[in-house]
Amino acid sequence: MAKTAFAIACHPDDIDFGMSGTLMMLKKAGYEIHYMDVANGSLGTAEYTYEEIVRIRREEAMNSAKTIGAVFHESLCDDLQVYYTHELLSKLVPVVREVAPEIILTHGPYDYMEDHTNTGRLAVSAAFCRGMQNFLCATPAEIVTNDVRVYHSMPHSLTDAMRRPVIPEIYVNVESVIDQKVAGLVCHVSQKNWLDVSQGKDAYITDLLNKGKHFGKLSKHFEYAEGWVQHSHVGFCAPDFNPLVDALKAAGDVYVDPEYEVRLQNGTL
Repeated sequence: MAKTAFAIACHPDDIDFGMSGTLMMLKKAGYEIHYMDVANGSLGTAEYTYEEIVRIRREEAMNSAKTIGAVFHESLCDDLQVYYTHELLSKLVPVVREVAPEIILTHGPYDYMEDHTNTGRLAVSAAFCRGMQNFLCATPAEIVTNDVRVYHSMPHSLTDAMRRPVIPEIYVNVESVIDQKVAGLVCHVSQKNWLDVSQGKDAYITDLLNKGKHFGKLSKHFEYAEGWVQHSHVGFCAPDFNPLVDALKAAGDVYVDPEYEVRLQNGTL
């Protein structure tokens, strides 16, 4: 049975911007990879009706998941309805149990948008509840007890909401899959004009490539990279359980900043 890695992001295209390269590298390393947007992208338009944009963005996300070779999972709610509630958590926990991931990739608590930070909180809690038999799920799901490590991605803004830079602990080399990563983003056709209008992201492909180069430069090892920070192991796995690094280190496609732990302990991050 293949090991699994599960990207739980907020909106359609969030995985493509900051997580899909790592997913594909894990697939190369033998993992079955899974793709889920908690929100359905319902507000990501200035031209379509609600019904139209939800249908369009679902199709785009499904195409993106197919492009990178991932198993697609349905969204759970509308945009800006991603709140940390039992109702939403009860829908996510069964999916996490079904996938039984060894690796969860999700947003960090430092992200610039509350939909993103709430998604990260929900993903962390869903992982924590994976083995709790008395947790009330929206649909029945058998508990799982395997170790899981949660990794938090970098925010699109490269800073937290207070404009402080967010620096990765782990860098994954995505140079060999950068064209496939771009192809996944291109699937989100409806978002090109919307991102230009709403966030000034002229040429969203250029934005993706520039972020990859930014983290590659920070790593001092790779041309294109995605960055990650480990969640605490407590309640999830053994302290030394680091499957992302273990899966990619033999091929030299991961770099762990040796100074990160020092800065963390010294409070100088």
